[in-house]
Amino acid sequence: MSTLIRNGLVINATGSHAADVLIQGEHIAALVTPGFSVEADEVVDAAGKYVIPGGIDAHTHMEMPFGGTQSADTFETGTTAAAWGGTTTIVDFAVQPKGSSLLSTLDKWHSKADGNCAVDYGFHMIISDVTDESLKEMDSCIAAGVNSFKMFMAYPGVFYATDGEILRAMQKARETGATIMMHAENGIAIDQLVAQALASGLGDPVQHGLTRPPELEGEATSRAIQLAKVTGSPLYIVHLSASQALDAVTAARDTGQNVFAETCPQYLYLSLEDLAKPGFEGAKYVASPPLRPKEHQSSLWRGLRTNDLSVVSTDHCPFCFKDQKQLGVGDFSKIPNGMPGVEHRVDLLHQGVVKGEITRERWVEIVSTTPARMFGMYPRKGVIAPGADADVVIYDPKATQTISAETHHMAVDYSAYEGFEVTGRVDTVFSRGRKVIADGAYHGSTGHGRFVSRDLNQYLV
Repeated sequence: MSTLIRNGLVINATGSHAADVLIQGEHIAALVTPGFSVEADEVVDAAGKYVIPGGIDAHTHMEMPFGGTQSADTFETGTTAAAWGGTTTIVDFAVQPKGSSLLSTLDKWHSKADGNCAVDYGFHMIISDVTDESLKEMDSCIAAGVNSFKMFMAYPGVFYATDGEILRAMQKARETGATIMMHAENGIAIDQLVAQALASGLGDPVQHGLTRPPELEGEATSRAIQLAKVTGSPLYIVHLSASQALDAVTAARDTGQNVFAETCPQYLYLSLEDLAKPGFEGAKYVASPPLRPKEHQSSLWRGLRTNDLSVVSTDHCPFCFKDQKQLGVGDFSKIPNGMPGVEHRVDLLHQGVVKGEITRERWVEIVSTTPARMFGMYPRKGVIAPGADADVVIYDPKATQTISAETHHMAVDYSAYEGFEVTGRVDTVFSRGRKVIADGAYHGSTGHGRFVSRDLNQYLV
């Protein structure tokens, strides 16, 4: 099957130009000068629209166990919602339980995802148990196409790693070229603040934000950077939310250190005020790190412009308000941490283009090209170019929409962006040459998505 996308404006991270895009089978075959005669089985008119590489969400949590429950989206529902939002590849996290092996964990996540995804997918590995055996298994994970390993400076007793354990894992990453991903919050200090708040009778959702102050994200980020400097390990800070943490990342990058960071749409558009909504409404916005005061948002947008923030992922980890978030009524520490977002990332970041915060090319770069390079999928993914997978999105920059739980496709009963009016909308989505979204309808199928075996970080120096 061949498809010709005519009359669109092709936007890559390196520039924009008018071109027709010829898809043959699962790949992009050619970029054609507009008006040049090309035969194809199907012709799609993209006049007035952008043609961009499919989005890559490098931070999702489908079917993730947390606090006695699990995230509401399965790999089937989550990847279907991703497709609706113009994301054609996700990278999810396989979560190692204490006492288990990395390889058995990887097998378990393959059993969840394989044959169940609507779009392509890869895995990061969460290391929660640093032992001689798990460090050896990092080599086997890399051979299996999983070469990024997440650790936590938060959640003592669950995921928390000591500085010594982090150092050992970073030394192994230095040997192999793997990337250590870090949830950087000072969990020991945070637990004390949480206990003090609860002892004082303060159990409302806003306390989640007040007991995880931005200074403790900044401190942990600085500490992780120093451990990476000592070991020579690459470091990727996940879901950066605070200007203090960004300052630390910027300083490290200015010295040439292999330090990278992502932020998420919730930190660009939502704030501590949402956590403080009346009653228990703020529970919808509980995630870690927490939403920050609004003044942090301008720093994050600036970081995206300067490339000190390299990627925008979602940290998609949805829990339904009813039955799941409500587990924490009266005790904010029991509210499952996470928000839905995989369906709306491309649209929300396009608002940065509309408002003049970023260029169209930078929009494509942070939602697709950089994550492809950061996690070893480029040029197979992340670019409109001959030979690349035909993960192609036709995007209407002038269409308007209102985000709502009534119309989204994620398996969760609320939207963190309820009522947001946005300019721009996904029109048509191709996943490896197959049309999965078109004419306001889903044309994909469960099992179309394939596992993506990834190479090493392409930004390492």
